[in-house]
Amino acid sequence: MLNIRKTVDQKMLTLALEGRLDTVTAPELEKAIAESLPGTETLVIDFSGLDYISSAGLRVLLSAQKQMNLQGSMRLTNVDSTIMEIFEVTGFSDILTIQ
Repeated sequence: MLNIRKTVDQKMLTLALEGRLDTVTAPELEKAIAESLPGTETLVIDFSGLDYISSAGLRVLLSAQKQMNLQGSMRLTNVDSTIMEIFEVTGFSDILTIQ
């Protein structure tokens, strides 16, 4: 299960994730991003409530990063050590901006 809380502040969109980002829930995040990206210059994805990420979740993040490279910037915040290790092993820590 994945809960996505959207917050819009002018041209900055924050998506706070809670739960698991996996094969079942990745399409939910993909849809939320696609619906909200027009007009967004800064995308912040808050991982403070995220327990798990799978390759399907990584794919959604990569797609969002590619889109945001064309229109602004994207950053991930509050990434815990377990998920950070996944980013490091997969090389995503070199692609994504993680704070």
